[in-house]
Amino acid sequence: MFSIRNPILLIIAALMLACADGASSSRPAVENTPAPTAGAEKPETEDKTKTTTAFDGERAFNHVKAQVEFGPRPAGSPAIEKTREYIVRELKSYGLKTAFDEFAEDTPRGKMKFKNVIAELPGESPNAVIIASHYDTKPFKEFAFVGANDGGSSTGALLEIARVMAAENQNAGRKRKFTYWFVFFDGEEAFCHEWDECLNGNDHTYGSRYMVERLRKEKQLGRVKAMILLDMIGDRDLTVPREEGSSQWLVEAIWGTAGQIGHVKEFPDRPFSVGDDDHMPFLRAGVPAVDIIDFEYGSSPKDNDYWHTKEDTLDKISPRSLKIIGDVTLLSLPKIEAQIR
Repeated sequence: MFSIRNPILLIIAALMLACADGASSSRPAVENTPAPTAGAEKPETEDKTKTTTAFDGERAFNHVKAQVEFGPRPAGSPAIEKTREYIVRELKSYGLKTAFDEFAEDTPRGKMKFKNVIAELPGESPNAVIIASHYDTKPFKEFAFVGANDGGSSTGALLEIARVMAAENQNAGRKRKFTYWFVFFDGEEAFCHEWDECLNGNDHTYGSRYMVERLRKEKQLGRVKAMILLDMIGDRDLTVPREEGSSQWLVEAIWGTAGQIGHVKEFPDRPFSVGDDDHMPFLRAGVPAVDIIDFEYGSSPKDNDYWHTKEDTLDKISPRSLKIIGDVTLLSLPKIEAQIR
């Protein structure tokens, strides 16, 4: 301890103290700012990738349930007519315009009438992206085939995708970049027991083949820039390998999105070939197309022993699986649209 008795020294000391106070008052008060805590708001530059959508798995499941309650729904049956009425009623309730592809074709059971259902969500461009399913079930004499997964699940998911996309447009008050067609194909299933058994291998995919030919004749096929097919996607143990016949850029967009939002297990990075399905007529016509299909629908992993059997029933279908398919499909669309020229 000491004291300053010289006046000059006292003045100098006072000036030094004043400067010190001034410096202290002008210094940014960062020392007193509390450190960020867990759960605090994050910077706006952070990646805000969506991992879910408004797709409701329970609503999609209820659509599957309604179809199953109609019973077997082979092309030309009273039950498929009831299913078609149900589909149209739902689509109209979403504010979507619907139309039909009505046509007749020779089949192993004679001349049959078919009806594709098409709903349109207009976009800024007349060029279109198709999201599709088939809504018929394979005819069997031996048992009542209700097709909960094969026909029912993809149709239920497509109805819910259409609802979500129509609501988004209405809420946003603006159109999407491209027009979307939600297409429900009739006559995907073969009438004969085996896929290629009859009509020189053409006893299947009646609806998709007809639509491609109609668009070609009307010189409208060039409007279709991509086609996304859903088939057999309700399995509780959902497994959708990359369908190697599909257009690679569409596969990368969809499977890449699945990985980003945490569904690598359900969309494994391994190849699989379905051979033929409703996407193939579009591929053969030069339209990029992809098949999202779980062909491992069985009593154990990688088995397919429920397919085209009486075991394809509602208890095998999961709202969670439908939700995953809906989310992945919807969240893939911006990537797909960005690559269309």
